[in-house]
Amino acid sequence: MDQKPSTPAVAKTLQRRLSPLARAVLHCIGECIHPAEHLPTVFSSSHGEIGKCLEMLETLQAGEELSPTAFSLSVHNAIAGLYSMAYGNHAEITALAPAAAGLGAGFIEALGILQEGQPEVLLVFYDEALPDFFPSAPFNMSLTGSCVLALKLALVGEGIRLSFGLSQNTRHDGEQPLQLSALIKFLNSQQSVLCLGDQGCNWQWQKR
Repeated sequence: MDQKPSTPAVAKTLQRRLSPLARAVLHCIGECIHPAEHLPTVFSSSHGEIGKCLEMLETLQAGEELSPTAFSLSVHNAIAGLYSMAYGNHAEITALAPAAAGLGAGFIEALGILQEGQPEVLLVFYDEALPDFFPSAPFNMSLTGSCVLALKLALVGEGIRLSFGLSQNTRHDGEQPLQLSALIKFLNSQQSVLCLGDQGCNWQWQKR
């Protein structure tokens, strides 16, 4: 995004704590649900706030003390916590680090919540580019920028009708960050089937 993403549902006192990635995530959520919707939510990110983690390591290397606030905003569920505070959402919230399982892990977790009887679940994928300090080669796991996708899922109702399951096709599409753009293109196109996979974790989405 060229402009600073807007987050009208977030109190101004909380907005000051948002990193660029957290702001993008909350902006995307705001485009997907109403502030009063308190849905069970699944967050899935391969790297989380890895840029903040690197900053803390550099602070330690310089012999300086860490800020407790900076630490609390760097953990893997930090953005999930900010979302809970911003929306007053006390429903079930899960934060995943899927690694080679890619996008499939988030869908499995969300579908499990739906099968337990929840009518809707919010599924949020997000990642940012790895800092140069972390070489991704020979792995295929880093974007060139930030990418966020928020989906509201239900077993019945309006919207894109999808089936999801294991795929027999062995693929090497990289980890979640690289798979994410393919899913976004699939949802916004006439394409009927999408197969993605990495290291034996192969998934298929089909529009019905």
